[in-house]
This record gives sequence, C-alpha cells and structure tokens, in this order.
Amino acid sequence: MQFGLSESQEILKDSARKFFAGECPISEVRRLMETETAYDPDLWWKLAEQGYTGIIFPEEYGGVGLGKVELILMLEEAGRALLPGPLFSTVALAGAVLDAVGTAEQKRKYLTPICRGEARSTLAMLEAAASWDPKDAQIEVLNGKLTGEKLFVPDALVADAIVVVARNGVFVADAKDSGIKTAAMPAMDLTRKLYSVRFDSVPAEKLGNADGLAKGLDVATAALVGEMVGGMQRTLDTTVEYAKTRKQFGKPIGAFQAVQHQCADMYLETESSRSAVYYAAWALQENAPDAAVAVSIAKMYASDACRTVGNRGIQIHGGMGFTWENDLHLYYRRAKASETALGDATFHRERIARLVIDAGAAAAQGA
Repeated sequence: MQFGLSESQEILKDSARKFFAGECPISEVRRLMETETAYDPDLWWKLAEQGYTGIIFPEEYGGVGLGKVELILMLEEAGRALLPGPLFSTVALAGAVLDAVGTAEQKRKYLTPICRGEARSTLAMLEAAASWDPKDAQIEVLNGKLTGEKLFVPDALVADAIVVVARNGVFVADAKDSGIKTAAMPAMDLTRKLYSVRFDSVPAEKLGNADGLAKGLDVATAALVGEMVGGMQRTLDTTVEYAKTRKQFGKPIGAFQAVQHQCADMYLETESSRSAVYYAAWALQENAPDAAVAVSIAKMYASDACRTVGNRGIQIHGGMGFTWENDLHLYYRRAKASETALGDATFHRERIARLVIDAGAAAAQGA
C-alpha cells in the first residue's frame, strides 16, 4: 500500500473541507441542531450534487464508484465540520449494509435513489439488550411481517427506508408504513437525532445475503472512525489556537510546558487514530485478510482517543470550554456519542480476541 494519499485523494479531501466549511459553518450546525430532525433538504441536495451520497456505490446504480479510503476522507471532513443530518446514517450505515447484503436488483432499487439524493435511509440494529453484535438480535420477521422494537435508530424520522437487522436475516421496511411508530429518544449528540422505532406487522423485504452483514458493518465502523478523526482534528486545532492567544501571568498559556504536553498528547492520539483508520479503509478496499481486525483496532483506539482529546481540549480552555457559546462542547458531545456507537473499546477488544486468538487456536487444532 501507499503510505500517503494520492493526488486525487488529496484533491477530494481539500474540496470536501472547502464544501463543508462553506455550506455548513458552525452557525448552520447550531441552527439545524435546534430543529426536530437536524435535516435540511437544500443541504441534502447539495451533498448529492457533490456525489457524496453515492461516493462508494457502483456507477451502475448512479454512484461515483470510489473506494473506502475516499469515503473515510470525505467523512473526516464532515466530522471536522460537525455535519448534522442523515448523510452518515444513509451512506455509511444503511448504504454500506445494502451494498454488502443486497442482490443486484435490490441495490438498484434502494441505492439508486440514495445516490441521486432522492431518498434517505437508516439502520435499525440496537434493541433493549444494547448489543452491537448482530447475533444478539431478537426481533424476527414472520410470514414477511416485521414486529418488534428497535432503539437508538439515527435519523429515522427523515428516512424513506429502514434497514433492519433481525434474528433471521437483514430486511428493509418502508419507513412511511402506517405500522411504524417513531418516537424521539434523548441523545448526547444534539446534531444527530435518535429514535425508537416500533414495528407492528410491517411488510419487510429480505435482503439477499446476510453473510455480507459483517463486511457492511465494518465499512460503517471505519466510516465512523473517519468522522471521529475529523472531530478530533478540529478540537486539536481549536485548542492550539486558544493556547496561543489566551494569556496568563503575562504570557500565552501555550508557553507553559504542562499545556504543551496536553496538546502533544492530543496530536499523538489524533494522528494515531488517523493512521489506524486509513489502514483499515485500505484493508477493506483490498479485501485484506486482516481487514476486520484492522477495523476493530481503529475503533478501539479512536473510542478512547476521542474522549481523551475532548477532555484535554476542554481542560486547556478552562471554564470557557464548558460554556454553551463555545463550540468545543458540541464536538465533545459527538465524540461521546461516537465512542459507543457500533461498539465501544471493550466491545472491539473482545472482537479482536475472537478474531485473532480464537481463530489462531482453531487453526492450531485443525493442524
């Protein structure tokens, strides 16, 4: 692999940064997070025009056909801008699972309108047990009807289709069906709305190959880490700038070694997370044998790092870091929400153990 971005990838990253800075400044983020859904149709169409809603999907379905690394680069800049709304839930969550699990006809049916910006979707996975392991799903589809409840479903109120992980497969339900009841749930991240979704005999279409679910969730997890890295980078940049300008005892606080150490640790954790997720994205793109492990390593590290970067950023800002007017707490909220989404550090440590240690033991026994 190349230990650096190609020219086209650098251009994509730079153009994404400029786009999000221009179309979604922090004032717009604050406006949208005060709304019921944090969704702006005009912004959504602009995202579609840029090709972001179809960035990783094949051209035959109306997508751009780029790779997993490009997805991570785009979402890194979205995380830096604290982009609200359903882009992540539509493209990285539901879209990645549809792409990994659906048949060609199902992809044409569900991915094409997403790529065109005509539809939004989301993934319903968590239940009362709060497990991110698909094997723990209890909801079932019987005779083509879905009954049960899913919790903490992002952007469900603006979704047109809901991808549901069930005990007996992966299904798609029409989000506008009269048998679906959606209720808002409290969320740490004010820019990403969460809902409980209750299904009452809702017709559901079974997707083709449930064996691809793990790959789809790996893509979603890597995408989430990319977004987390963007948030960490913005927190670091904001904190360093503040340390250069805030004066105490007649000099900038950045001149004090204790503050420098905090900033150095923030930089270390941000860059380490970035390196981990770039490799994970490359491994997924190339179908490397260690792709699943690489994804869990990236999420495990970033789950801890995003929290500590936020902690240090707020500490260096002092009392200013806790005020509503300061933007830092918004990034900290996103970091705390992302820390547990798609599995926290403990979940992924256990997954790494299963993938590496248990698999190695099984291979040794087979030999």
